[in-house]
Amino acid sequence: MGEPMWRRRLRRGLVIPAHPLALTARRRLDERRQRALTRYYLAAGAGGVAVGVHTTQFAIHDPRSGLLGPVLELAAETARAARPTAVLIAGICGGRRQAIREARLAVDLGYHAALVSFVGLERHPDDRLIEHLEAIGEVIPVFAFYLQPAVGGRPLDYRFWRRVAALERVVAIKIAPFDRYRTLDVVRAVHDAGRAGEIALYTGNDDHILLDLLTSFRPPGSPRTMRIVGGLLGQWAVWTHRAVAQHARCRRVGAHVPRSLLTLAAQLTDANAAIFDVAHRFRGSIAGVHEVLRRHGLLRGRWCLDPNEELSPGQARAIERIWQAYPHLRDDDFVAAHRDAWLR
Repeated sequence: MGEPMWRRRLRRGLVIPAHPLALTARRRLDERRQRALTRYYLAAGAGGVAVGVHTTQFAIHDPRSGLLGPVLELAAETARAARPTAVLIAGICGGRRQAIREARLAVDLGYHAALVSFVGLERHPDDRLIEHLEAIGEVIPVFAFYLQPAVGGRPLDYRFWRRVAALERVVAIKIAPFDRYRTLDVVRAVHDAGRAGEIALYTGNDDHILLDLLTSFRPPGSPRTMRIVGGLLGQWAVWTHRAVAQHARCRRVGAHVPRSLLTLAAQLTDANAAIFDVAHRFRGSIAGVHEVLRRHGLLRGRWCLDPNEELSPGQARAIERIWQAYPHLRDDDFVAAHRDAWLR
């Protein structure tokens, strides 16, 4: 049997937004606006969506919320209608029993791979985490995930990622430690496992998006150049049409990177600092994404499942600053032209 199309597309490199959760003022699922977000991402040119991840709010994985199944199903149904070739990534959380249950749900709903979070498993030894990935991989292909410690991840060394890269059912890795040294650990581990070009490398480093996409990696003694081919990013949940153009531009660049693209990379990082609330260790990151989508009329408010999850002090001013400073990063005209159709 040949390689499935979704995996070929994943290896070539895609823009994959980390899908937010649209809520009403009563903090209930707003299905109309949830669908509109999915339509926006795919109309903007994204190659797929990731649902049930940090940007969707990890609280939906609590069975008491009753939201995980409906949110995954809504995104899958809407995405298939908008673009049948969309690659669907389901966020998986929790211990072994919960993770397997969520993986089976994702398969039943037509998701292609699982982005596996180790949130809540921080004290598990490496052997347990590897076993965890293996167990999930028996149900669904694995999109491994190096999550930064500030939002629930933990440091994981080269030896760990060398073992992950050797797992047959690992098809991609989201590299999001927000740390250049640890990013290189993952790239080198995939190379040393002999799976360069087979495991798709995706940036999750919202502080280094374009530079990750522009960098060629050549491990010592290797004739092979490796690239981070795409991104699975919370930042790409906003201004997605522009993000698709930026991704394409980075992929076209040869050995000589234009200075204008390096300037754009710094501007995007500056914008992300405001949206993701770096000043307060990312506490307002989800609310920041919601605020941008609210300004575009795609969300009615910034509401999160946790009433205490809001913009941090000064974050609204920071977002207003970057909003005025970087109009060329925004999707104003694109969203205005299509918003009513997405909200139908």
